[in-house]
Amino acid sequence: MIRVQREDFDIGAEMARFGAGNARVGGVCVFVGLVRDMTEDAGGGRTKPVGAMTLEHYPGMTESEIAAIEKEARARWPLEDVLVIHRHGRLEPGDRIVLVATASAHREAAFEACHFLIDWLKTKAPFWKREETPSGGEWVEARATDDRAAARWTKTPKSGP
Repeated sequence: MIRVQREDFDIGAEMARFGAGNARVGGVCVFVGLVRDMTEDAGGGRTKPVGAMTLEHYPGMTESEIAAIEKEARARWPLEDVLVIHRHGRLEPGDRIVLVATASAHREAAFEACHFLIDWLKTKAPFWKREETPSGGEWVEARATDDRAAARWTKTPKSGP
């Protein structure tokens, strides 16, 4: 299931519904991304405070791209269920941005698929982020570290028991 929404989500309620009644599930992996109160300076790695972050997206296109990423994860790993909830709008430090959950018969597949999904969401999902800093609003540029993390998934993974 994929949802792109402005409102917050309840992790407990989402997990209570996730994979409910599926006795084939042997492992669930969950990642929750939060807004930090600091960001790295694009030039030298220095940090500066962040008061809020605004995430923008194109409705329809964003969901379609996330669905393609989910389809790729399901092709790579034997998954019983996948959940991706990504927020948009103005978020403050400590607010939840994203929830990714994967369920599989085996923990390794659940862990790897969850890691893959968040790495590819970070680099391929069409969201634009603007941070509010003491020097004003700044668009967040793509980071080489995120690109390197996503690139490691170009190899065919091992999966199964």
